[in-house]
Amino acid sequence: QVQLVESGGGLVQAGGSLRLSCAASERTFSNYPMAWFRQGPGKEREFVAGINWSGGSRGYEESVKGRFTISRANAKNTVYLQMISLKSEDTAVYYCAAKTGIVGSGWYRSQSEYDAWGQGTQVTVSS
Repeated sequence: QVQLVESGGGLVQAGGSLRLSCAASERTFSNYPMAWFRQGPGKEREFVAGINWSGGSRGYEESVKGRFTISRANAKNTVYLQMISLKSEDTAVYYCAAKTGIVGSGWYRSQSEYDAWGQGTQVTVSS
């Protein structure tokens, strides 16, 4: 089972930026669609962004479009989430997830599609 480790979270002022990283333990990472999810205080975990195995197809939750960018470096077994213009409502624990096994060419929005998860990294945006 692939191991995922997130990093890059922290405390930032509203309007600021952060870049999250998610490092995978396996070289087969390059075959996996990946995604970022988040869980805010008192909220359910929600989809943030997804990317297919090559990085050629990406999708975003509506509220982060134009502010967040998901990308991947398969040679480094790493997926990133660049976040700009952060808002207080972006405060959450951010998780990366991988869909292993037999997959298609796209990315996936549903949590149930993913079978490997990181431990999460806290992002706190102060207003």
